Amino acid sequence: MKIRKGTIQDLPEALKLIMELAEYEQGLDQVTNSIDKMKEDGFGEDPIFEFLVAENNKDVVGLALFYPKYSTWKGRQLHLEDIIVTASYRGKGIGKLLFESLLEEAELRKLQIVSWQVLDWNEPAINFYKKYPTQFDNSWINCSLRVNE
Repeated sequence: MKIRKGTIQDLPEALKLIMELAEYEQGLDQVTNSIDKMKEDGFGEDPIFEFLVAENNKDVVGLALFYPKYSTWKGRQLHLEDIIVTASYRGKGIGKLLFESLLEEAELRKLQIVSWQVLDWNEPAINFYKKYPTQFDNSWINCSLRVNE
């Protein structure tokens, strides 16, 4: 198993993993992202995300997508949007490899905080994050507002 930075060539496999996660979270109908959007957003003039991939025999079997975040109280951080491991490879330590590689990336960038969200019903993910000195915060409410159709 190899963990490496994701490339533009990995986007088709990355989108497949994203669709797999959306199906797991019962939100497949809500996915509007595309390979073209991801090319622009990750590799265009002003890239806003990066990702790591887990590769087994040249097959992408997992990813960790992240981007910089800024807190008025804490300063620069790294935000983990998703860790996704394809179903047939779960339980083999790939999520751990991706997560620890992300933590190493934050250390290289001299960032003190990595943040993320986890669904309150996703017990496997919650139990995974409990293996680390994670601070869980139930006091914030997630908000979003669509501004363009």
